[in-house]
Amino acid sequence: MTASHATADLPVVAIVGSTATGKSAISLAVAEALDGEIVNADAMQFYRGMDIGTAKLPVVERRGIAHHQLDTLDVSEDASVARFQREARADIAAIRERGRTPIVVGGSGLYHRALLDRFEFPPTDAQVRARLEARGETEGPGVLYRELLESDPEAAASIGPSNTKRLVRALEVIEITGRPFSSGLPRHEYQVPAIQIGLEVSHDVLDPRIDARVDAMWEQGLVDEVTGLVAQGLRDGTTARRAVGYAETLRHLDGELTADQTRALIAQHTRRLARKQRQWFRPDPRVTWIEGPIDEADAARAAADALAVVTGGAGTLSA
Repeated sequence: MTASHATADLPVVAIVGSTATGKSAISLAVAEALDGEIVNADAMQFYRGMDIGTAKLPVVERRGIAHHQLDTLDVSEDASVARFQREARADIAAIRERGRTPIVVGGSGLYHRALLDRFEFPPTDAQVRARLEARGETEGPGVLYRELLESDPEAAASIGPSNTKRLVRALEVIEITGRPFSSGLPRHEYQVPAIQIGLEVSHDVLDPRIDARVDAMWEQGLVDEVTGLVAQGLRDGTTARRAVGYAETLRHLDGELTADQTRALIAQHTRRLARKQRQWFRPDPRVTWIEGPIDEADAARAAADALAVVTGGAGTLSA
């Protein structure tokens, strides 16, 4: 498909998958082919200054393609799914008004679903949330997880035992509404019609790639980046300071971990994150899976596969 075939009627193209599977490279190629603009759906890339540790694509490497929902928050602020839904949907509408194709890309599954699917947000209560957050800090996420497991097993299974922010939110909703948090989770029903393309890379390729990425981030100055962000309030935010790469480096700055221990822990947690992301996206029957690029030379093949999905062809793993 050439740029002349891209119209405002084309559904959103969403590129999903685990970290380090090549989503950024494929999104650029698809955006060029479809005269598109990119909407970021990686929650950690919302943060100004969190560049190295999130593998944020530098401006000079964006090929002149407009990117939205990058650098929208200070590190002391908390990311909001509701805010993202509202603003990213406005971005999509504006992109379509310009006659271009919206390309949504990122690995934060909840943000993808909130953007694309029918998803209404339950009420909030600042006092209830503050109390639960304080418990999460003092008692740890495991206690909150066990409580959620008793009251809403489906939500607990979806969130997992270590995501304190989402555990707090689930328990807050249950306390306020008296209903299971899972009853309000997004279903596989589009509010914003989309063609979803998932990038799949085998673990024996992905894990060494993650290790190499962590080494590169360290050499590029991750420690200096985190040090600078501390001065900007990184420790004050409940979202940014827990990001993989940043939480571990903060422990290094506090003297808890050596440099080698920090790098190893970041790689371990990134591999774990990649598996969680896969588990989030894989059950969605609307995603067509293709083989992600093995290396830079393979990117053209993966981009062609992605465009074949958009134009009605078959992806290499679509069965």
